[in-house]
Amino acid sequence: MAVAGLQLSAPSAHGQGQVLLSSAKSSLFSGAPLRFSLPTSGRESFSRKQLVVFARRLSGLEEAMRIKRERESQQLTPKVKRRPPLRRGRVSPELPIPDHIPRPPYVGSSELPEIASEHQIPGSQGIADMRAACELAARILDSAGKLVRPSITTNEIDKAVHQMIIDAGAYPSPLGYGGFPKSVCTSVNECMCHGIPDSRQLQSGDIINIDVTVYLNVRS
Repeated sequence: MAVAGLQLSAPSAHGQGQVLLSSAKSSLFSGAPLRFSLPTSGRESFSRKQLVVFARRLSGLEEAMRIKRERESQQLTPKVKRRPPLRRGRVSPELPIPDHIPRPPYVGSSELPEIASEHQIPGSQGIADMRAACELAARILDSAGKLVRPSITTNEIDKAVHQMIIDAGAYPSPLGYGGFPKSVCTSVNECMCHGIPDSRQLQSGDIINIDVTVYLNVRS
């Protein structure tokens, strides 16, 4: 669309100037130029800025500029492909634990254990046991992270983590805690925490959090 020109003639004898809007190259108007009369008598006059605004409104340039800005904004904004919402897969049965591995006291109960009312300050042996449990959990978490890839299911990750924990003589703490049916928490995308492993395959671009906790070297 061509920009229409604006011309202002000298005041006439009647005290009015002639505003000529030339639109020979504009697609908005066809035929002869349009003429508009603006009063210029006395002290009333029009500044250059007012005439430019007037011309832009008449020619449709203001609307065209707005459309252009919107199109440029859309081109600059990257289009993000939205992934479908997370759907729950099939949850397989609990995996077995060898008899020789000590169980936490909450196993076999659907109720959560009570929080201790007093501060627990471990001794040197307790600190050593905590350190061993943390080191084991860290190693298994590192191995679990290497399993993550498109097409693997979180159930397969749970099975691998379960085996690594019991091979080390420890108990997977999530299993049986408040009725939790798996040995590890796998939270994918919008699932914030405590996700239950299932048959859903991981997709390219998924975000997953794996929570590994072990029960090891428990002394009475």
